[in-house]
Amino acid sequence: MIFSYKFGKPIETGAVVDFDGIKEAEFEKPRRFSLLEEGGGFCFSLVLDDKAAVYGLGENIRGINKRGWRYTSYCSDDPFHTESKQSLYGAHNFIVIDAEEPLGVFVDIPGKITFDVCCERSDTLKIITEDGDFYFYEITGDSVKDIIRQFRVMIGKSYVPPLWAFGYQQSRWSYPNEAAVREVARSYREAKIPLDAVYLDIDYMEGYKDFTVDIDRFPDLGALSKELKEQGIHLVPIIDAGVKIEDGYDVYEEGVKNGYFLKDKDGKDYVTAVWPGKTHFPDFLNSSVRRWFGMKYKRLTDMGIDGFWNDMNEPAIFYSERGIKSAWEKLDNVRGKNVDMSNFFAVRDAFASLSNSEDDYKSMYHNMDGEKLCHHKVHNLYGYNMTRSASEALAEIKPNERVLLFSRASYIGMHRFSGIWTGDNQSWWNHILMNLKMLPSLNMCGFLYIGADIGGFGGDTTRDLLLRWLALGVFTPLMRNHSALGTRNQECCAFEGQEEFRELIRLRYRLIPYLYSEYNKANDGFEMIFRPLMLDYPKDKFARDVEDQLMLGDEIMIAPVYTQNAMGRYVYLPEDMLLVMFDSSSSFKTEKMKKGHHYIEVKLNQLPVFIKKNRLLPLCEAAESTKELDMSRLELIGWVDEGAEYILYTDDGISRDDKSKRVIKLSARGSEIKTDCEAFKAYDGGIVFE
Repeated sequence: MIFSYKFGKPIETGAVVDFDGIKEAEFEKPRRFSLLEEGGGFCFSLVLDDKAAVYGLGENIRGINKRGWRYTSYCSDDPFHTESKQSLYGAHNFIVIDAEEPLGVFVDIPGKITFDVCCERSDTLKIITEDGDFYFYEITGDSVKDIIRQFRVMIGKSYVPPLWAFGYQQSRWSYPNEAAVREVARSYREAKIPLDAVYLDIDYMEGYKDFTVDIDRFPDLGALSKELKEQGIHLVPIIDAGVKIEDGYDVYEEGVKNGYFLKDKDGKDYVTAVWPGKTHFPDFLNSSVRRWFGMKYKRLTDMGIDGFWNDMNEPAIFYSERGIKSAWEKLDNVRGKNVDMSNFFAVRDAFASLSNSEDDYKSMYHNMDGEKLCHHKVHNLYGYNMTRSASEALAEIKPNERVLLFSRASYIGMHRFSGIWTGDNQSWWNHILMNLKMLPSLNMCGFLYIGADIGGFGGDTTRDLLLRWLALGVFTPLMRNHSALGTRNQECCAFEGQEEFRELIRLRYRLIPYLYSEYNKANDGFEMIFRPLMLDYPKDKFARDVEDQLMLGDEIMIAPVYTQNAMGRYVYLPEDMLLVMFDSSSSFKTEKMKKGHHYIEVKLNQLPVFIKKNRLLPLCEAAESTKELDMSRLELIGWVDEGAEYILYTDDGISRDDKSKRVIKLSARGSEIKTDCEAFKAYDGGIVFE
């Protein structure tokens, strides 16, 4: 049951879809919470017993169980995701309290909100809003899993990318020109390492201007796109939120002429700075602006581009005119004076605090279709609406084709328009584990097409770190290797022992029939792809505390290695399972394992997969791109004694409609394999669809 409470005059965010499962509450406040008004906002508090766990909050730090820390939803451009941080790139205000009477809470507020999950007081959950205008939803149900499913129905189905977006993707800030891009493609194909996409970061643009191409670096982007696509490789360019202030630049001039940019309090276009220097930000909360900006993507789709990543859309600010003027004034106040302890830190912070200043966010204003709103009040909607702008336009530009689209900043509801990546992480071992723990939390909030920068964006990765991270990335829908300017080359071809990278990525391609099926089944059924063990085994006291293993779909469990120099790891099996240890894409060993605690050895070139008893894992032959995959011939792996079945989802991989969709039941008993599809024949270990 879902109850809705209305406080003040809420801004309609679009997070919740229109359906009849929500009841307007008969009470003034949520029944289980104490409520206090604080400084124009509210504080909801709830005492929890010692055993209660709290899940959710999407893209965030620390554990899957969020108890013990303070989290603030305020989309933030911060690449250093340490345990001390409270905000990352996304704002996902949904939690589930796993207690004797489980409870889900979604606070639909686009401004700043804090979840103190038993941090200030070890027994008290506090939800603190800065603003008094929002919807508060209570969701009750039989279990945590039931509550999550109700919430998923409430916010609607998720974005589905094209099939090629499940292939391996290579990115870097930046491949500076056509020759560099061709060299990446050539090196992967020569090494026979599968590859489906190469990314273009900010240096493909002319002067960092959106929807332009530097013809000195990329003289014919359309021809390059066509050339690579013939090899099964797609080009995916970046689009940033800021529009450069430059006379003669049509996007800038059109935006100024039509009043499409964010304003200051006096109605003048607000001036900030990002990559190109001084910029304006489009007012994406205005429907006319969304359509105007979104249709600009056609300039690139006309060149054969069919994938985009939206970046810097928290929005990220390097400085503003207001901020830099204030910083110079602070320096002038100490010019010629002794800079000692009393004023050194003020001098240092004068410029260090310019970026992403909350004062700037409080100084910008939107015209939300006639209503003037301070940006700070709706900050978390900015990246969401930039990406909504792109998604709605691309549906018009390419009405029959799915386009790859994902974003850095996000709010619940954006999951219907695109995926996300988890932002600028680091080449740290603990970021593999953080990546793992974000997966189920993001699924809870509707985001299914997700992934991290494999190998780490910042810092120099190492060969073993990249291999271990790839062994997790094999399972994430978005599998992208991305690294920053100034770091070592992070492409798989840049390391010795390329065969180990090749075999891991080939395994990803073998798994695509399963991953694609589970993605679509989760979407159609409003379920999660990745789940902590406690969701599937709520009565198992050991499963409750396991946070470094995940169930993936209904058939398998994953348990990656995420520590330096480890030769293996401990795992907990909540039931009997078949361990399949892949040594390469074509070689694996199996071991029947009983429920309980085990230690398994996992070499750098190995990938462990645990299959539940009497379940089937379908695999296809590997290929160098999804374009070459033959998913009509499947090998089935499992520990079957009573009988097993698997529901396979297939389509043409590109159409927006469901006309090519096929749902096929595969079943096995002993060595006998059957299917409800007439056009098939069995072979030793699998089936062939004719």
